[in-house]
Amino acid sequence: MLIRTAKDTDLVGILDIYNQGIADRIATLELEEKDLDYMTNWFSDRTEKYKILVAEVDHCVVGWVSLNPYSHRSAYQGVADLSIYIDRNHRGKGIGKVLLSGIEKEAIQSGIHKIVLFTFPFNQLGQGLYISMGYREVGVFKEQGKIDGHYVDVMAMEKILAK
Repeated sequence: MLIRTAKDTDLVGILDIYNQGIADRIATLELEEKDLDYMTNWFSDRTEKYKILVAEVDHCVVGWVSLNPYSHRSAYQGVADLSIYIDRNHRGKGIGKVLLSGIEKEAIQSGIHKIVLFTFPFNQLGQGLYISMGYREVGVFKEQGKIDGHYVDVMAMEKILAK
């Protein structure tokens, strides 16, 4: 497995994996699958501070992780929001741990002090990953969003990065 910085040629793979996360209803409050234009805009609108890494196996993208702005307010410049998605055929194989480790190193180099993430409390695989990597639960937003006509809770987690 190779972990590397994402390139625009990875966008089809990144999009496919993101759409799996939307369809599987375990990783995002997004309801409708995205298209390549959406993902291209997401990729091109980023600054150098907010990295994207991909995991590659046999020249195929099997997972990705990104740092995202948490807030436009200057007081929060040291905080990044995290997104991580693994191809459904590769979940539970340690790819997420390697991606998280890599993005944390990138975050420190970019001057990010803390990473926050939002996850579903019922996403046991995700919970295991985050806890194993030192993230702590901050709290649960009750009935934060609606998926398929039902309100779902969203858990906030955080990790302060080593200096």
